[in-house]
Amino acid sequence: MDTYTVNHETALKLDNSDPLKSYRKLFYIPKDTIYLDGNSLGLLSKPAEESLLKTISEWKNLGINGWFYGNPDWWHYGEYFGELMAPLVGAKAREVIATGTTTLNLHTLVSAFFQPSGERNKILADELNFPTDIYALESQIKLKGLSPDKHLVFVPSLDGRMLDEQQIIDYMNSDIALVLLPSVLYRSGQLLDIEKLTQAAHARGIPIGFDCSHSVGVVPHKLHEWEVDFAIWCSYKYLNSGPGGTAFLFIHEKHFDMEPGLSGWFGYVKSKQFDMLLNFEHEKHAGGWQISSSNILCSASLEGSLKMFHEVGIEKIREKSIKLTDYLIYLADEILVKKGFTIGTPRVPQHRSGHVALEHEKADKINQELMKRNVITDFRKPNIIRIAPIALYNTYNEVWQTIKIIEAIIDE
Repeated sequence: MDTYTVNHETALKLDNSDPLKSYRKLFYIPKDTIYLDGNSLGLLSKPAEESLLKTISEWKNLGINGWFYGNPDWWHYGEYFGELMAPLVGAKAREVIATGTTTLNLHTLVSAFFQPSGERNKILADELNFPTDIYALESQIKLKGLSPDKHLVFVPSLDGRMLDEQQIIDYMNSDIALVLLPSVLYRSGQLLDIEKLTQAAHARGIPIGFDCSHSVGVVPHKLHEWEVDFAIWCSYKYLNSGPGGTAFLFIHEKHFDMEPGLSGWFGYVKSKQFDMLLNFEHEKHAGGWQISSSNILCSASLEGSLKMFHEVGIEKIREKSIKLTDYLIYLADEILVKKGFTIGTPRVPQHRSGHVALEHEKADKINQELMKRNVITDFRKPNIIRIAPIALYNTYNEVWQTIKIIEAIIDE
């Protein structure tokens, strides 16, 4: 374990010995800015830019023929990027597809996996989840002719920051037909034990899915081995695909024969797609859960980005991410706690993702002052500044500078 000090020299030594330091030059970092908001929108990399420009050139020079003669051909974009993505989440290639948006993918999967029957007629979620997931669950319950007030169960948080995993398990009662949880709580950064929760749900005969938007790209996963039924995640945070980038879904191969709840032409068997038959026949893999054609320009940047992730390795990214957040927590303890801050993120590395939540009664105002000083962090009501040092482009020196700037703001 590293030994830290509050001296500036420590940050410089950590940067000097950083095995990933060469990747910083591959990213476009806003001029004179410390950018620590990659858990909301990751920065553009040169490899991502190159693959995007390549696709624009294909559109320019091939027109509609890009669907079949692009490299890769646009027709198989979803499958191509699913295959690139799969090793980063511990999945088989056919279990992952790049398609749609996070919330649309959630609707698609929940519409199939939520099958209320008899006393099993409720969905279990948590009260700290990102609201869009809850909105989707409520609407899916209504579409089954049920009431969200009665059929959506929330696991409470005892402190407004974290969830107790045993309490989640205790809520997996005989009336629960589906469990949907975040892999990471978006405010506090708490990382849930996906394997443990999946085993508990399956022991009770309940399918379970996860929104992994705040963990994919910064935490290794083993979705296939853990037998997670389904998962969704975006690509514009830690995966750096760009604003509104194409999302992903995972469905375990044991469910390949399941009929998608929402169907569309692009989920049809690829070899028969242009037969234009009216009876839907879906691909017996994740590709069968596509609804519409790939958003080519929003997907293109993924090629450069994902290839870079393969080059670095998700384990090395996780190793540096832990060191960066450890260092951030150490400095906050030594400098900011005495000035009224509380750390709202788990201190044990295996229980947190890639960001740290600093809590202060004047967090909103402090965050505004940080923005004025070109330090880009993220405020979440009621009192949280989220700081996400990204392994591929942030430095230990930037973490040190940010803590000192916050100290100066408080002192002023």
